[in-house]
Amino acid sequence: MTDDPVQFPRRYSRLQDVEIVTLLTATISWGRRPMIIRDAEKILKSMGEHPYNYVMRGDFSAWSQQNVHRTFFATDLVYYMRGLRHIYEGYQDLNSFFRSHGAAHAWDVAALLHENFCAANGCSDSQCIPVGHAHSALKRLNMALRWMVRNDGIVDMGLWDFITPAQLYIPLDVHVINTARQYSLLTRRSIDRKAAEELTAVLRLLRPEDPVYYDYALFGLGV
Repeated sequence: MTDDPVQFPRRYSRLQDVEIVTLLTATISWGRRPMIIRDAEKILKSMGEHPYNYVMRGDFSAWSQQNVHRTFFATDLVYYMRGLRHIYEGYQDLNSFFRSHGAAHAWDVAALLHENFCAANGCSDSQCIPVGHAHSALKRLNMALRWMVRNDGIVDMGLWDFITPAQLYIPLDVHVINTARQYSLLTRRSIDRKAAEELTAVLRLLRPEDPVYYDYALFGLGV
């Protein structure tokens, strides 16, 4: 698991630390894996032993205009951490926050994060949540939800219960979508919400209680 970004949240035991590291790691999980691993290490080193404590202190002055990961800059990272702090000021953990707002899937989660992150940053915007998130495939957020909701005893940790594995959607990237088309599991060509819903609906026919179970096989074959 040394080349998988899920290694980072698995380093922590306190729920809030795991939540923060899961979301931040998933957010920068695009591009080459060695670069993702390197940049996640850089973020976590700056946050110290307990990311939750770092976020709640609210002193992010050490981050300047430097590049964090590809087109994700220090301003984006600070935006994200201010947003998380805003939520934690009102809720013990993100699981409680999402449950209290009746989040039922990734697009609800994205809308809630966007609303609270915006409020915490003077209603400015950032690429932390995709523009037009209601129509995006939300690959990275669906991956974070997979890590936190499923529990396979190997990769996924099963620490959130505001939704069940049956409510998850496939983290849709170019590898998964190409494999799904190759095996006639998907007809849509765009990598968007409709494609994620279409493919997940097919996978639910095979495994209604856990459609994202097939993510590993689709991604692996695509790679």
